[in-house]
Amino acid sequence: MYMSKRWFVIHTYSGYENKVKANLEKRIESMNMEDKIFRILVPMEDEVELKDGKKKVTKRKIFPGYVLVEMIMTDDSWYVVRNTPGVTGFVGSGAKPIPLDEAEARQIIRTMGMEEPRAKVDFNAGEQVRVISGPFENFGGVIEEILLDKSKLRVLISMFGRETPVELDYNQVEKLK
Repeated sequence: MYMSKRWFVIHTYSGYENKVKANLEKRIESMNMEDKIFRILVPMEDEVELKDGKKKVTKRKIFPGYVLVEMIMTDDSWYVVRNTPGVTGFVGSGAKPIPLDEAEARQIIRTMGMEEPRAKVDFNAGEQVRVISGPFENFGGVIEEILLDKSKLRVLISMFGRETPVELDYNQVEKLK
């Protein structure tokens, strides 16, 4: 199926999101799936409420009835998640779970105030790279700058006889050997 870790959305009985998270965490441990199933999130956000002139901050589920699971999709990992009590299924078309778009997953995590761990940067300024996805696919370039705060690279791509700076995600380029 998918050999890299991606975020998937599972549907649960409404109100059972935290119970599903706890059950799934126990199952991952008891079935030795730590190498396939990584993080489980119940997307929450702070909601500020004014009561009797006082601010009260409560956590509110952003998507009631849904839980996010970061996993490598295999038959085994699918089975463990799918058969967890409270899980009614994966979100996707038919029987095939569809992973969340990387940008969507990052946005949800940011909304929760849980920045994901910074990606380890294995690039250096001045290195030759080839773009492997996006509108500049198959173009070659040189890394001009590593933008750690944005988790991006500024790459000078040679187009129409001149260098054009383009911002790309780490996973959009590969080093040239």
